[in-house]
Amino acid sequence: MKVRNDFTKAVLRAEGDYFMSMGKVYLVGSGPGDSGLMTLRGHEVLKRADVVIYDRLVNDSIIAMIPENVIMIDAGKSSGSHTLTQREIESLMTEYALNGKIVVRLKGGDPFVFGRGGEEAQALMNAGIYFEVIPGVTSAISVPAYAGIPVTHRDYCSGVNIFTAHDKHNLVPEFNNTTSIFLMGISNAKALQDKLLCSLSPDTPCAVIENGTTSRQRVIHTRLDELYDSVMKNHIEPPAVIIIGSAADMSLNWRGNLPLRHKRIIITRPEARAEELSQLLRDEGAEVIIMPTIKTSRIPHVLDNANLSGYDWIGFTSVTGVNAFIESLCESNRDIRELGHAKIAAIGNATRDSLNAHGLNVDYVPEVFDGLHMAEGLVKFGGRILMFRALNGTQDISNIFRKYGIAFDEICIYRTDYVELKHVPEFADIIIFTSASTVRGFAHNINSMRDVIALCIGIQTADEAKREGFTRIKIAEEASVRKLFEAVMSLA
Repeated sequence: MKVRNDFTKAVLRAEGDYFMSMGKVYLVGSGPGDSGLMTLRGHEVLKRADVVIYDRLVNDSIIAMIPENVIMIDAGKSSGSHTLTQREIESLMTEYALNGKIVVRLKGGDPFVFGRGGEEAQALMNAGIYFEVIPGVTSAISVPAYAGIPVTHRDYCSGVNIFTAHDKHNLVPEFNNTTSIFLMGISNAKALQDKLLCSLSPDTPCAVIENGTTSRQRVIHTRLDELYDSVMKNHIEPPAVIIIGSAADMSLNWRGNLPLRHKRIIITRPEARAEELSQLLRDEGAEVIIMPTIKTSRIPHVLDNANLSGYDWIGFTSVTGVNAFIESLCESNRDIRELGHAKIAAIGNATRDSLNAHGLNVDYVPEVFDGLHMAEGLVKFGGRILMFRALNGTQDISNIFRKYGIAFDEICIYRTDYVELKHVPEFADIIIFTSASTVRGFAHNINSMRDVIALCIGIQTADEAKREGFTRIKIAEEASVRKLFEAVMSLA
């Protein structure tokens, strides 16, 4: 890349290899709102970012993808109100990149479609900063698609125009058998209507789509001479897209058959274990925010001098515990054969499957997938028991063993810590909790949303939710992803 800024040139000459230590800026389009429409490339660089400078229209579900150790800067803009000026944004990007940081400039839609991405790219080029543009799905095309409106159709229109209703030159487009799309037009709806009526028929079909692609999507069909009145009557607020032309009369409402299309759901478990449930929910139209409230970490060297032999049963209470156990064996140069003839118990099917994947057959899974039922089952078998568990987990299993005088040992093989949330969604319809610790992690960060439906994986999790003040608690029939999904569907 050609370096144009004289100061930066001087720095490069003076420092020699300074340029090699510079960071990079990614101008990333996050799409129209639905996190499933963010590109794979955009998601990839977001995970590697040191700094994320994000706009107001970036959806909560996408902000929730940002790793917790990232510097987050709100650069939101609304009509008449700017958190940061454009020049301040450009200065921040440049400053962080010159200090070796990976910067993601996260923008709604596509950065080069009315997103001022071109201006930011020019500023970065002038400063000699490496940058990459990652296109996003523009709301001009995707939002109409989610409302069942094709912006081109052989029987209706042969082209499409895309405008911003905030154009500083107040241009009035020429309409000839085309669909015209206006972004950011709600505050100027009256002026836009008056200008368009100078060249278009009053009965020209119009559609207004609010919060397109999200759980709050609304579609209003109207006509040009009633556009402003429809916006006011329906209390339409930004972000919204205005569509003008014959195609606006169409409504191929494919989302209308998705039962969860109006649901915004928060999943509080760690991202690596949330994807299966998230995909099931998104397939039914839900807006899903993966917002881990806890993180787990293996405790190092816990097996260095631990006794693993002489037990009748070895118990695992989570997939995390299984993975930590296998990693700890390798770390301590231990061998799985040290378990001898001990039988293996797993708290549920997911834990059983994880053990099977490591070549360990499971002898017992309780009918109800929770710690209490697992402990009660092992009590009936008797014998000496070794449990692998979290350092700061509940003591329910230990209490059962003590109650019945069962000989047992436990090794705390991993720990659970709260995630410090930097961004909290304003609302949700359902919050899914998969353990008591996810409830505590949520409560640690958030004092609100106690009236939201708390869907819990089991009784112990539900009891914790009740203690933390949730008033609408539902419990899945079984502690599994499938049953959590079915429980959500029953609430649709």
